[in-house]
Amino acid sequence: MAIRIDPETPTAEPQSFSASFELTGSPNAGQLNLLTPIGSTAASLSWSPTTAVMSAQGEQRHFESLDALIQQAVGTDIPVAALFAWLAGTHMSTAGWTADLTQHAQGRITARRTSPLPGAELRLILDK
Repeated sequence: MAIRIDPETPTAEPQSFSASFELTGSPNAGQLNLLTPIGSTAASLSWSPTTAVMSAQGEQRHFESLDALIQQAVGTDIPVAALFAWLAGTHMSTAGWTADLTQHAQGRITARRTSPLPGAELRLILDK
């Protein structure tokens, strides 16, 4: 998983984040583990209809929503329901995002957010 967030001003640098990941569950209840290059867990995000929790470095942080949890963990909003659909190879429209699933069979997905600003790009490479 790689995320690039466009700079808010022309002179600023884009922000980026990348990690291996393991995603289980559904948009309603699930878990996302973000892994270091050597395979240890950098952060574990879990959610249900009533909770949103990030565990990292021996600490747990609770959030008011899955959106707030994702924002804190990766630095930008990601449409989780659409992400599950895209991973399944299904086009799902979501406000501001466009997904390219033309390489899904090769294990590659790209999604781009154009609104709200700043823009962002999500690239996924899936293990088969």
